[in-house]
Amino acid sequence: MKSHTIDILVPVWNNPFETRACLATLLAHSSGARLIIVDNGSSRETELMLEEFSDSMGEQGLFIKSERNVGLVAAINLGLACSDRDYTVIVSPHVSVQAGWLDALMSAAEAAAAGIVSPFFCGEGAPSQPLLAPGCTTMESYTVSFSTIMVQTKMRMVAGNFDEHLDGNEWCLREYVRRVADYGYRTCVTSRLCLNCSAVQLFGSAQRRNEMIQNSRLIYTSRWGVSRHYCVYFGAEADAGSLDDLMTVILDGARQGHRFTLLLHRRQYSGFRKMGWNGLHTGIDVCEISFLFPLRDFQRKIKMLRTASPDLLAVRGCSGIVFPGIESAISQDELISSIRVHTTTAK
Repeated sequence: MKSHTIDILVPVWNNPFETRACLATLLAHSSGARLIIVDNGSSRETELMLEEFSDSMGEQGLFIKSERNVGLVAAINLGLACSDRDYTVIVSPHVSVQAGWLDALMSAAEAAAAGIVSPFFCGEGAPSQPLLAPGCTTMESYTVSFSTIMVQTKMRMVAGNFDEHLDGNEWCLREYVRRVADYGYRTCVTSRLCLNCSAVQLFGSAQRRNEMIQNSRLIYTSRWGVSRHYCVYFGAEADAGSLDDLMTVILDGARQGHRFTLLLHRRQYSGFRKMGWNGLHTGIDVCEISFLFPLRDFQRKIKMLRTASPDLLAVRGCSGIVFPGIESAISQDELISSIRVHTTTAK
């Protein structure tokens, strides 16, 4: 594996005991990496702890202080502005790392040729995360977390840093993943590494947080459009090998943040697995229709999908086929046209 230089960025706002424990494990298990600590307007107690800790690091550390709390995203950007190594790994203070953690992230980045990599998480404060297809340890995804995330510096130089007008969670990261995809950079999650997260302390009122989330969602949709959940049915006679072009479009759509559920008959399902299409992206769910009672199972699956996603869009994946029970299903051509409006591949 090629040797890369790495910065580890830790944005801090109070919680001195938890933060010190996080920093200690980072120093113990991150040989060769530089530690960038951003004090985001913390209390005097936390500030003194960080100053003492930073003094002990010497050349291995960099301490940045903001006189006031500028927000998580702005604090992260302060640290990124001082990071000039090949990769920067952002780590929240409620996360505990272990031996080999950086190697696991780097291996996933190289295997997937990804500009953004996220590990799996466990523990009380673990963020929600996508499921990987059976047999896959690394997959492209649209869902990452500021709990821990590796970003490539070359990618940042092209696409820029995180948008400080968005929330410090879902919509800021969705916007960034979508933005870098426009420049050909991919995002992946890997189960090769699972980091433990303690409980996350929430700051500010629930009303203020909800307002920020709603405003961020509106900004995102104004830039990139609304994310859809498509259910695609190819009919019983379609051969998996003939669907390569459409799968390229579906992968493009998943990179844009759309979700896809592909309902496949047994032979198609087997073909998809052989070609690795079940592990393309966490936003693409490959679902097998029962061989014994296909129509009954199909109807049951559609009912479950529509209950979970009331705005589900049914798609006739091949010309001339009928989508059972849904006359309003759109055609393959309509799906392709809608995805290509914001394509990530026409660069």
